[in-house]
Amino acid sequence: MVLFTAVYGAVGMGQASGKQKSLEIVEPLGQRVLIRKDEDKKKTKGGIELPGNIEIPTITGRVVAVSAQVDRDEDYPIRQYDKVLFNPKTAIPVDFEGDNRLFVVPIEDIVAVFRRANGSDGD
Repeated sequence: MVLFTAVYGAVGMGQASGKQKSLEIVEPLGQRVLIRKDEDKKKTKGGIELPGNIEIPTITGRVVAVSAQVDRDEDYPIRQYDKVLFNPKTAIPVDFEGDNRLFVVPIEDIVAVFRRANGSDGD
């Protein structure tokens, strides 16, 4: 289990309650991972700015947390901070942030992991 950080990390949100701070944590269970979806694009590859509320939807994101079951399974080469391509159809949104970019995704719906040729993570 990992605590929330501003960029990645597991997910939590501190709230003041009297003198103590409480922390909510999301830890995926079973064969699932927590993904922070990349922002939708507002510009085409050709450089054309899209008007107003029109966006190109993305289905890529960074792995924020991996369930213990997936972490122990050598068949799934998924690690925290990996950039992945996923099928959003069965992704479950986690409503911690205003822009709602966190999703719990079954491991079967991760279709690719981006890696550089030298074996390090893609960007």
